[in-house]
Amino acid sequence: MEIIRTANLSFSASCLETRRLIIETAFKCGQATHIGGSLSMVELLTTLYSEVLAHRPHEPEWADRDIFILSKGHSFLGHLAVLQQQGYFSAEKLGTYLTNGSDFIAHPVKKPALGVESSNGSLGQGLSFGMGMALGMRRRRQDRRVYVMMGDGECNEGSVWESAATACELALGNLTAIVDENGLRNDGPNTTYAGRVVLANVWRAFGWNVVEVDGHDHEAILAAFHEARGKTEVPTAIVAHTVKGKGVPFMENNNDWHHNRITANVFEECVKALGSEKTIASGETHA
Repeated sequence: MEIIRTANLSFSASCLETRRLIIETAFKCGQATHIGGSLSMVELLTTLYSEVLAHRPHEPEWADRDIFILSKGHSFLGHLAVLQQQGYFSAEKLGTYLTNGSDFIAHPVKKPALGVESSNGSLGQGLSFGMGMALGMRRRRQDRRVYVMMGDGECNEGSVWESAATACELALGNLTAIVDENGLRNDGPNTTYAGRVVLANVWRAFGWNVVEVDGHDHEAILAAFHEARGKTEVPTAIVAHTVKGKGVPFMENNNDWHHNRITANVFEECVKALGSEKTIASGETHA
């Protein structure tokens, strides 16, 4: 079964299409993939790429582009779905995900020509990488920005807070951290930031401008990005409260789908859950 695509999508329809791409690509590759964290960041990335980020999909290495770094690299499939929708590569190219010889493996491998600005494996490295790029942009007097997508589980890494302290010391107002706080990590609930320890307050304690938003509310997300752009002397952390597995009810807040394989039966359930009215039984790809 394939999902028929539509063009000229609204924001909500674009997010739905991105979720369909994530699910369909995960099914086609036939392997376990990181689905839950890919689904939770769809609105955040769709807003960023559609309305905030300075970028040119048909000139991907444009010298004046902003930089997006996926620090929670295990959710690469979600990033790829957004890049494909933005026009960085074809649906057929996305369909090579996790196949032999593909440019797209489970984690990002830097390929700016395809919109992938950093390699990533170990968690906790993206913020320091982004901080260095933001500092370089400022020293070159470039009007460019760096956005780093992180997970709340990733914020258990000490390297995150070393970078957070340094970025504030350096007054890197052109650096924005986007924290996908879905409350779950690989081994279960993220109890590090529960009860009296509030993740947003930890970022505040390191001197960052902090904006807390519903990570699935388009207008709130857009307003947070606009606020970040107005802070020229201090970095901003957008702490987005999200639902892991968002959009597929049986995956929502279900950590079984942190990393799992979509079978044919599960794919049928996903298609129904995503509200596709037009599906066809076919082994061909429909763009």
